[in-house]
Amino acid sequence: QLVESGGGLVQAGGSLRLSCAASVRTFSNYAIGWFRQAPGKEREFVAAISWRSITYEDSVKGRFTISRDNAKKTVYLQMNSLNPEDTAVYYCAATTGWGTHADGYDYWGQGTQVTVSS
Repeated sequence: QLVESGGGLVQAGGSLRLSCAASVRTFSNYAIGWFRQAPGKEREFVAAISWRSITYEDSVKGRFTISRDNAKKTVYLQMNSLNPEDTAVYYCAATTGWGTHADGYDYWGQGTQVTVSS
C-alpha cells in the first residue's frame, strides 16, 4: 500500500513537498516513481528513485528533487518554482524493476492534488 500526502494549493513560484509512505516488507527493494495526471491529459512520468538511480522528466529537472528514507519507508518529492502547468493529481507507484512507464509499476497510491495558481 502506498499513501501520498503533501498536496495543496500554492501560488506560482512556490514550493510543496509530497510524501509517499509505503507499507511493504522490503522497501529498499522497490523503485518508487512519481507520476502526474492533469485534467484531460494522460498520466505522465515525473521522477523515479531506486537504491542506485534517480531520473527526472525533462520539464522538472532543476526544480523537483526526489529522495527516499528507507528507514521510514518514505519517498519525497520536493517541488520548487512551481508553475500552473504543474497542476495535476500526483501519484506515487512502486516497482521491483525500473523505468519511466506507468505500466511498469505494480502498486499505486490514491493520488494527491497539486494546484498552482497564477
